[in-house]
Amino acid sequence: MRIITLEEHTIDDRVAAAASPTADETPMGAFPDSLANTLRDIDDGRIAEMDANGIDVQVLSTLGAQLVPADAVDVVSAANDRMADAVSRHPDRYRAFASVPTADPAAAVHELERAVSDLGFVGVMIFGRTRGEFLDAEQFEPILATAERLGAPIYLHPAPPPRAVSDWNYAGFDELVTERFQTSAWGWNQETAVHFLHLALAGVLDRHPRLQFILGHWGEMIPFYLDRLDEQLPTKLTGLDRTIGEYVRQNVFITPSGLFSQAQLQFCVETIGVERIMYAVDYPFVANTKAQSFLSEARLLDADKESIAHGTAERFLGIHAR
Repeated sequence: MRIITLEEHTIDDRVAAAASPTADETPMGAFPDSLANTLRDIDDGRIAEMDANGIDVQVLSTLGAQLVPADAVDVVSAANDRMADAVSRHPDRYRAFASVPTADPAAAVHELERAVSDLGFVGVMIFGRTRGEFLDAEQFEPILATAERLGAPIYLHPAPPPRAVSDWNYAGFDELVTERFQTSAWGWNQETAVHFLHLALAGVLDRHPRLQFILGHWGEMIPFYLDRLDEQLPTKLTGLDRTIGEYVRQNVFITPSGLFSQAQLQFCVETIGVERIMYAVDYPFVANTKAQSFLSEARLLDADKESIAHGTAERFLGIHAR
C-alpha cells in the first residue's frame, strides 16, 4: 500500500532565529538538540526512517513562520526555497506546504503565489493565530482569497493559545502538566477547533466557497461535536449559507496526525466520510512506526484504506509518482 503523509515537520534555523524575539507571545519553548537535529534533516536520515516504515511520500512543512516579524519576511521565502530544493533532490519522496509570513499579509500573498505557482507546492500550512488574530481578521482576507484562487488548501495547524488564555485556563499545576495541558494534551487542539469555527461563523466559507482546509488530529475535536454545533448554531441564528456540518463535509479534509485510534477513525469515517480523510503521522513529534500497521488493521474495505493512505492525496493534492 502506497502511503502519503501530510503533516511532517522541519525547522529552518533562520526562521527560528527571526521568530525568537516574538516567541514569548505564546508559550512554545525550544526543542531539545536531538529533536532539533531530526527536524533539520530533510535528506538521508529522514528518508531512511520513511523506508523503514513504509512511507512513500512526506509533505514537508517548516515550523515558525507565524512568529517571524514583518521586517524579516525574506527568511520565510528562503525557507520555502530550501524546501523546494529538498523536493528537487528527492522528487519521488517529498512534496511541500508553503510557509507564509502572515505578519505581513501582502508579503504572505506574494509568497503563497510564488510557492504554489512557481515552486509547485501543494498548499500552505498556517500555525494558528498571528499576533492574537484569527485568519478571518480583515487584514488576512487577501491570503484567503489567494488560496481559493490558486486551489491551495490551508492546513490549519495547532499552535499554543495566546499567553493570556494559557494563564487563565491552564496554569496552576506542575510545570510539565501545565505545559502538556496547554499544548499537546488539550490546548493546541481546542485552539485550532475554535480557530476554524471562528472562520466558519465569520462567513469565510460563504465568501470563499471553494476554499479548502485540512485539520489534523481527527479534525481537531470538531467531528465529535458536529451534531451539537448544528443543533445550537442553525443557519436561522448564524445567518450563514450552510450549517457547520455542511462546511466541514464540503470544505474540510481531516488527518489523524499520529493519533492512531481505531475508534476515532471509525467515528470520522461514519461522520465525515472516508473521502474526506487523508493520512498524517506528525513526524518527528510522533514516530513513523505505526503508519503501516494502523491502516492494515483498520476495519475498513481495502479500497477505503487505499483512499486514506494515498488516493485522496493523489487526487486532491496532485501527488503522483514522478
